[in-house]
Amino acid sequence: MDKLTPLKPVPTLIAVAAALLIWFVIPAPEGVEPNAWQLLALFIGTIIAIIGKAMPIGAVSVIAIALVALTEVTHPGQPGAALSDALSGFSNPLIWLIGFSIMISLSLNKTGLGGRIGYYFISLFGKRTLGIAYALTMAETTLAPVTPSNTARGGGIIHPIMKSIADSFGSKAELNTVGKIGRYLALVNYNINPVTSAMFITATAPNPLVVSLIAKGTHDSVELTWGMWALAALVPGVCSLLVMPLVIYLLYPPEIKSTPNAPHFAQEKLRELGPVTLPEKITLAVFALLLVLWAGIPAMIFGPALAVNPTTAALVGLAVLLASGVLSWDDILKHKGAWDTVVWFSALVMMATYLGKLGLITWLSQSVGAAIAHMGMSWVGGTLLLTLVYLYSHYFFASTTAHVTAMFAAFFAAGIALGAPPVLLGLILAFSSSLMMSLTHYATGTAPIIFGSGYVTLGEWWKTGLVMSVVNLAIWLIIGSLWWKWLGFW
Repeated sequence: MDKLTPLKPVPTLIAVAAALLIWFVIPAPEGVEPNAWQLLALFIGTIIAIIGKAMPIGAVSVIAIALVALTEVTHPGQPGAALSDALSGFSNPLIWLIGFSIMISLSLNKTGLGGRIGYYFISLFGKRTLGIAYALTMAETTLAPVTPSNTARGGGIIHPIMKSIADSFGSKAELNTVGKIGRYLALVNYNINPVTSAMFITATAPNPLVVSLIAKGTHDSVELTWGMWALAALVPGVCSLLVMPLVIYLLYPPEIKSTPNAPHFAQEKLRELGPVTLPEKITLAVFALLLVLWAGIPAMIFGPALAVNPTTAALVGLAVLLASGVLSWDDILKHKGAWDTVVWFSALVMMATYLGKLGLITWLSQSVGAAIAHMGMSWVGGTLLLTLVYLYSHYFFASTTAHVTAMFAAFFAAGIALGAPPVLLGLILAFSSSLMMSLTHYATGTAPIIFGSGYVTLGEWWKTGLVMSVVNLAIWLIIGSLWWKWLGFW
């Protein structure tokens, strides 16, 4: 081995310095136990290392788990108990729900089903540029419930389809012809992603973490199920998906507005794919089964005795794909993203859980809540302020997971302390955790893929992101709140 890949020195030094500063220099505030303050030091050091990309997030997480076990911050003087605490995240079913779902989504690319769905919608609605935009929107929304990697969905499946359409009209970055259609479609391609990610628990990896944090923040009195989340997101999500292509059309209207050849292009691509294959049919059947089980339909029809845990359902779906040969065990073993997600999710959930158990989150939320109350705000104004700060602080994050882990629990607890209805507050912050992805070209993994294709300048990207964040936030706060009220959620 001639080449080492150690920690990157600058972000590592910053992370270590921050952790040591909190641990040894800054005294624990009144009401906070020393070991809780020390765990916060490790937590903040971990988040800084993740943001600064000192190492891949999974590697940073392994180091964090090791430090929690070694320092015994969760159980001082009890090394065995501290080790059990450090590894406790791996027993969380929500973590394995995402891990199994990511493995299942491999079948979309392996069988070609993802591309077929995209080209099918374009063949139906692609006679105009706006129609192509809505076809891409419908295709990604169809894939979202069973594709927990928003990067794989928006960047790996939808973006190549969008790019091939733009190229067919001679709209290429290297030819300086992005204004024809490429810039518009690229911006639509990306801005679908935050909305579809908000619509289903299984549409992006941090969503189960949000569910877990809401449950812990309410002592398990509020537990968002897959069906409840999807129902809550239905109306505001559809509104955002309907409005978004129109807003971007007004911001950056494409030069080519009529695309009569696009359906023929899509049909040609479908002919190249050939008839629907047996592996695609099996994959479709598994996805249909998962949606039925995740939505709780058997329990609705036959009673709670037939309710299936979402993680169990995902495990069953994966087992069917393995048993049928659609996926092989080698496919699963080689999917680094799934195993990586399980590791870093386990570490972050574990640390967030024990920050709550040790009282740090309660202290922080009371401090934030007191500061807002001192401003004379009601829970309505306080919730709005918390939401705005939470969402727009994503300008400082390159990872939605890091953002959620660093801020969600404290902001949720602060809102509860102000008197906000827990379900309303939880839904607003939960959906904001995905909608904030629209802001920058580094906001989530999908962003650099689409931005890197060269159709959009940095200024155009940030302008569109800011406008869409305002539009989406207005839709989800106003229409969403009324919808949730009508549903009786608050």
